[in-house]
Amino acid sequence: MEKRLFTSESVTEGHPDKMCDQISDAILDALMEQ
Repeated sequence: MEKRLFTSESVTEGHPDKMCDQISDAILDALMEQ
């Protein structure tokens, strides 16, 4: 939980890279499952 909160704060501070990575990972996972 703490890591997730920290990531959210980092994104707000101007670090969208991690968020983009998580989103692209989720998309890849969804595509692989199909």
